[in-house]
Amino acid sequence: MVTPQTAVVRAGTTGQPALYDCLVTHVRNRPLRHTVRHRTYMWLVDVDRLPRLPRLLRPLARFESRDHFGGTAPTIRAGLERFLAAKGMDAPAGQVLMLANARVLGHVFNPLTLYWCHDRGGEQTCVVAEVHNTYGERHCYLLHTDEGGSATTGKEFYVSPFFPVDGAYRMRLPRPGTALSLSVQLERAGGRPFTATLRGRRRPATTRSLLRAALRHPWPTAAVTAAIRLHGIRLYLRGLPVRPRPRRRIQEGLE
Repeated sequence: MVTPQTAVVRAGTTGQPALYDCLVTHVRNRPLRHTVRHRTYMWLVDVDRLPRLPRLLRPLARFESRDHFGGTAPTIRAGLERFLAAKGMDAPAGQVLMLANARVLGHVFNPLTLYWCHDRGGEQTCVVAEVHNTYGERHCYLLHTDEGGSATTGKEFYVSPFFPVDGAYRMRLPRPGTALSLSVQLERAGGRPFTATLRGRRRPATTRSLLRAALRHPWPTAAVTAAIRLHGIRLYLRGLPVRPRPRRRIQEGLE
């Protein structure tokens, strides 16, 4: 019998997942000032101990390998290891924590999925940032963060139709704890025209917390996709020029 306090998974304590009630904020500074905020929830899971939900709750959270990396690996970890191998990195010998949206009622869209990779002793070896755009394309960045969780990497992927593929990202990605506090800044010549932040508070992944999150945010990733398109239309109507999308070449390790 599943009670409201029942943990969603039945695994060792090292593999227990968590939910984060999140506030996502996008601030565009140039050439137009525009701010977008929306609330959602995200999962933090161990890729080797993905949540095993009671049967009635399974439509509310599924984690499938087809939604990550090339979409052809048998597991999410296998997709991650394939990408790391293409970058000359060994497979993580320890835990891999993934922050992501789950597939809900058959739909998922992950603008940003993060993987914190560790060695057998529990030391972090790297962070992988997996980015999806609304055109069905994906790209991964391999990051070696400093003690504060920050790293800089060149922008290599078309995301917003209002920014070309140039400049660099300054990412602050400390591993989530009780609180979640992440940021991504786009740096281009002359300043930082765009900043995205993600703030959240951790909750145990119980039946009650999942049902509450689902009731507050039904079809959460579909709502995000719709919001992105709506705000894009608003910016276009305000006169922001659209940058042509370059022809996409499949990234090595995502085949």
